[in-house]
Amino acid sequence: MPKYFNVTGLCVPDRHYMVNRAECVRRIQRMVDAGDYFTMNRARQYGKTTTLFALAKALARSKLVISLDFQALGSMSFQSENKFSLAFLRIFLREMKRQQAQQIAVMGQLLAQMQKTVQTKEEGFDLLSLFEYLSAVCDRSPVPVVLIIDEVDSASDYQVFVDFLAQLRGAYLERDSKGAPAFWSVILASVTDIKSLKQRLRPHEERRQNSPWNIAADFDVDMELTETGIYEMLMDYEADHHTGMDLQEMAGLLYSYTCGYPYMVSRLCKLMDEKLDMESWTKEGFLKAVRMLLSEKNTLFESLAAKLEDDPKLSRMLEDLLFFGKTITYHPTIQEISQAVMFGFVKVQEGRVIPANRIFDTLLYNHFLSADEIRTSDIYRASLQDKNQFLARGYPIN
Repeated sequence: MPKYFNVTGLCVPDRHYMVNRAECVRRIQRMVDAGDYFTMNRARQYGKTTTLFALAKALARSKLVISLDFQALGSMSFQSENKFSLAFLRIFLREMKRQQAQQIAVMGQLLAQMQKTVQTKEEGFDLLSLFEYLSAVCDRSPVPVVLIIDEVDSASDYQVFVDFLAQLRGAYLERDSKGAPAFWSVILASVTDIKSLKQRLRPHEERRQNSPWNIAADFDVDMELTETGIYEMLMDYEADHHTGMDLQEMAGLLYSYTCGYPYMVSRLCKLMDEKLDMESWTKEGFLKAVRMLLSEKNTLFESLAAKLEDDPKLSRMLEDLLFFGKTITYHPTIQEISQAVMFGFVKVQEGRVIPANRIFDTLLYNHFLSADEIRTSDIYRASLQDKNQFLARGYPIN
């Protein structure tokens, strides 16, 4: 089957045109080798799942890797400690059975006990019981055990997940202080920063301000695509299709407009490949693909629009940035600023908040101009008059 540009789900090198993420994977692997627990929090469709897939393959040479996806757990799984513990054990056991035979050969009886617990839906099975099983797996494994959990955001609103993190934290501390068997490394992949998650208030209890994930190491690995990486991906495509494109120019355009945001790079390439003719791999074709991208409905843009609707302070801050050119100094303790960075709307440069890339800049600008509360305002009328001047700042997309 011919290769193609993929913008949904996992990207696989043998099937898809994609940027080589080997250096990114190597940097994350060094954190795992050091025994770190950490959160890989990046904006939506930023290549987290694809990176984790490549990481798991690399780690499997020397470790037992249990890779889970919390999207496999429905909301009912979080309604009680018993339901969550059983649901987690079920998907953990399923993943265990997929491992290499030699890695789990010594766990036959333990796996049978775990299977019995799942099948009988043991009523008294709780987080403490779950972690006794997990500790036993780590103790009996002939190699270090690494736990990877993707799509953690789907669990972050539930108290039982906070309690689960607290158990992971306790196991980590006992591993280092008492030599207790525990996961060698834990990776949680999410949009939100789980490190800032607080213990929730329960009836008749005082609020506990200590984060259950304050053991997490800082995750400073760059996950955006580089211009060189994009160039190499286009070389792969050109070897198959012979379009005659200027590879250096096209890689520069893709990087300039997206700042290496993985989804946008792949989507623009997909539009040029599948929606335009062979002349599409030119600057004119690229700009046409940009216009197509900005006018389409996709899950990334819809998700970002929903965040703006849900957070008036965030929306107002971005309006100030775009329409008034207000200088916004980065303060991680200010919620709307940290939210804007977390969701990928903006980035931090020399201590200041600026739009993350040209695509988002124009997308947000158009979004606010279309909003009812702005459409009748003086700023809207002035913006329409000055639109060509605005786009002349280096955003020639109309």
